Amino acid sequence: MIIDSGWIRGVRRVPSPNCDCRPAGASLDLIVIHGISLPPGEFGGPWIDDLFVNRLDANAHPYFAEISSLAVSAHLLIARDGALTQYVPFGLRAWHAGASSWQGRQRCNDFSVGIELEGADEVPYEDAQYEALARVVTALRAAYPSLARAPIVGHCHIAPGRKTDPGPAFDWARLRQLTES
Repeated sequence: MIIDSGWIRGVRRVPSPNCDCRPAGASLDLIVIHGISLPPGEFGGPWIDDLFVNRLDANAHPYFAEISSLAVSAHLLIARDGALTQYVPFGLRAWHAGASSWQGRQRCNDFSVGIELEGADEVPYEDAQYEALARVVTALRAAYPSLARAPIVGHCHIAPGRKTDPGPAFDWARLRQLTES
């Protein structure tokens, strides 16, 4: 896996307008794992892409009326089958973390990479997702020296009380084993 100009080569791209420049002097110091399913608990379909590019139809599902006006994104989505979709180049700030902090630093979007896994808090993630995530982490650490020893955390860790993803179904020990070997 090769990262070129902030994009993973050969990966499906759906550029999101929901991004901007990182603050001057900000370096990538954190990898944040999220879980997402639209509608909640359902997998597949165009809805995640639609949310991240501001075209989610508020009338397509009752839940969408609550979120269709949000301007959010992530750098990358890993689908249930391990397929990757990139929305924002890694050098730009994706809008994935919201109000957040890590080890006393506020605004995690400024210094993190946001990776969404298609899933739900209580639904086990797929083998293909862990394998793809490990390859992505390896590529990020090779491309960005500041990420070489960067922690990998969940949305739940940087926004406790507000967010629960990737949830208790996410196997942190498995990810550590795959990324430290």
